[in-house]
Amino acid sequence: MKDFGGKVAVITGAGSGIGRALALELALYGARLEISDVDAEGLDGTVREVRERGAEVRGHALDVADRAAVLAHADEVASEHGRVNLVVNNAGVALGATVEDMTFDDFDWLLGINLGGVVNGTKAFLPHLIASGDGYLVNMSSVFGFVGVPTQSAYNAAKFAVRGFTESLRGEMLAARYPVGVSCVHPGGIKTNIARNARGGSGGDQAAAAAGFDKIALTTPKKAAETILRGVQRRSARILIGPDAYVIDAIPRVLGSAYQRPLAALARRGRKRMGR
Repeated sequence: MKDFGGKVAVITGAGSGIGRALALELALYGARLEISDVDAEGLDGTVREVRERGAEVRGHALDVADRAAVLAHADEVASEHGRVNLVVNNAGVALGATVEDMTFDDFDWLLGINLGGVVNGTKAFLPHLIASGDGYLVNMSSVFGFVGVPTQSAYNAAKFAVRGFTESLRGEMLAARYPVGVSCVHPGGIKTNIARNARGGSGGDQAAAAAGFDKIALTTPKKAAETILRGVQRRSARILIGPDAYVIDAIPRVLGSAYQRPLAALARRGRKRMGR
């Protein structure tokens, strides 16, 4: 997939952040966009901006954790266009809590979206991508798919799983010689609202965590979108976004499991600052 012009592209979580930036970049290429989000207001904003760029777009209210809804969405898109070329399973949420403190409901909520949404989107659209003869699937993991971080066990569980699921799928597509490329994306700190909208912690802790994330987020959503699309054109198996992503990817390679001790020390220091 060297040229996105005229290609039918599906993006979840397109109401903000990387999803919105991807939609806007693909609009410049002349792609035909089918975008979704649970945030109706944010999604409407993306649709307006895409149309201002002269591209064809339809917006859909969609909860990626709802398997039946995702399957119906895939059938509707394929019926509308006769094909699907590019799918980006981007929708995601965050949760900051220790294993001891987090609830089962919060854990299930996060996995239902961050992992279940990827699985649902992949299974729903894969037959259409294969049938297109020129298909590409992008699944969103994270640098938290490389290292385990205190208070991020649920997020880590989902992102490690997305990485394994996607790498296995890529191998299956290569083994079967299907015309479908597969990439797993590992963003570092991206200037989005995911930390601000995360579950877990009290209001003060949440605000402090979001402010801390803003300080270390090195990459804009636009830059992230450009990097992803360049990776698709190159058929990259793994797409790292931001200089911090390359550093974090290297840490467990160099230190092995020993990386866990300095992260634990940082977490302990953070808890002391918050008086916990």
